[in-house]
Amino acid sequence: MSAVPLRNNKLAASDVRSVTVLGATGSIGDSTMDLLRASPERYRVEALTANGNVAALAKLAREFSARFVAIADTSKLAELKAALAGTSTECGAGESAVIEAGARPADWVMAAVSGAAGLKPALAAVDRGAHVALANKECLVCAGDFFMQRAAKAGACILPADSEHNALFQALSSGNRDELVRVIITASGGPFRTWKPADIEQATLEQALKHPNWSMGQKITIDSASMMNKGLEVIEASYLFALSPDEIDVLVHPQSIIHGMVEFSDCSVVAQLGAPDMRTPIAHCLGWPDRIKGPAAKLDLAKIGQLSFEAPDFERFPGLRLAYDSLRIGKGATTVFNAANEVAVAAFIAGKIRFGAIARLVEATLDDWVKGGNQAPLTSADDAISVDHVARNRAAALLPQIALKAS
Repeated sequence: MSAVPLRNNKLAASDVRSVTVLGATGSIGDSTMDLLRASPERYRVEALTANGNVAALAKLAREFSARFVAIADTSKLAELKAALAGTSTECGAGESAVIEAGARPADWVMAAVSGAAGLKPALAAVDRGAHVALANKECLVCAGDFFMQRAAKAGACILPADSEHNALFQALSSGNRDELVRVIITASGGPFRTWKPADIEQATLEQALKHPNWSMGQKITIDSASMMNKGLEVIEASYLFALSPDEIDVLVHPQSIIHGMVEFSDCSVVAQLGAPDMRTPIAHCLGWPDRIKGPAAKLDLAKIGQLSFEAPDFERFPGLRLAYDSLRIGKGATTVFNAANEVAVAAFIAGKIRFGAIARLVEATLDDWVKGGNQAPLTSADDAISVDHVARNRAAALLPQIALKAS
């Protein structure tokens, strides 16, 4: 049983929907708060969290009269309390406080805490049967099987907030599961779409951060440049919609207007289109099962004039191939894939490895994991976090030799 709502399976929305935003000060959080700001009569903020930005968190808490806020950095609790002195907002710090935010009685939760740290807070919301808008890929990449099982058991409603998965979610409503042939996730191709492999190998941080279409955080922008991000989305789609790797294709679409397509048995292909603005999929999740007015620019196809497509180049972007490999291996391999990539991206940002070495470190870590014979089904958040920890340590150990290797 899928925890992703199927067509004609609408859930009644209350007149005023209580909302929690896990990761309120990040890019997804910013877009979510922008939408909440536009409809103050429709939403009430229950809880907000941030990693370490006390000033931004306190400002949001005051603006939205949040009942509870949590800062992940325990050293900043006193600063947070001081910033909210004179308000009725409760404050907490550390992992337990962020998890508490997810467990608070909100109807709708945006899960936008980045990395594996977002897993337990999202599960706290899932376990009480909330509507969870999922913007944290790691929840599914690291723990997809049991995350979706827990959601189904609790009666939680998982709403995909990523533009690609939200597009698939909308397009899938046009048919039944037994009519599905494949889903197609589109990719812009990032800044290096037309670059030669040798030039990609030597790409600088500044070049990797120049995404042609989207304004995103540093980590996800680098992942887009390597197409690791698209690999993570393939894994996420597999768990989210219960699809095999062979039912998921990637298509490079530089204009980022079509975000996802679904092909059915009658050869019909249903697509979702929209301007590249994260507020569109977030608005779809925030209003679901209704649609609310969104602030994104209206789509003007006549002005755009042309949409183009091309097959992904697995040689130029090996990260995408590795994602499919890890999905087929299963038993924790996708967790290893994600952990190794996070270590590799951090090393690239720090100037320790070349851009091209990101995929090589991920591949070496995956190979080491498989050879070690430690694969086993993950059945809890602690299992996933343990595998994540082991993979990060192994990737860090492999880092020096990968850094020395030429492409």
